[in-house]
Amino acid sequence: MAIIINLDVMLAKRKMQSKTLAEKIGLTMANLSILKTGKARAIRFSTLEAICKELACQPGDILEYKDE
Repeated sequence: MAIIINLDVMLAKRKMQSKTLAEKIGLTMANLSILKTGKARAIRFSTLEAICKELACQPGDILEYKDE
């Protein structure tokens, strides 16, 4: 099972820097980096909601499932 994080793609589409997003949603750059690189083991729904709100996207735009 592989969950792919497409946060970089959405940031590029919205022309937003990671630092800006982190500040707007109240997340540290370290935690946002862990999420972006796919090293996170979990994500809170409140964090996912805040990301989607700021980037005006759906959770499926950020998270993708690919069968290995």
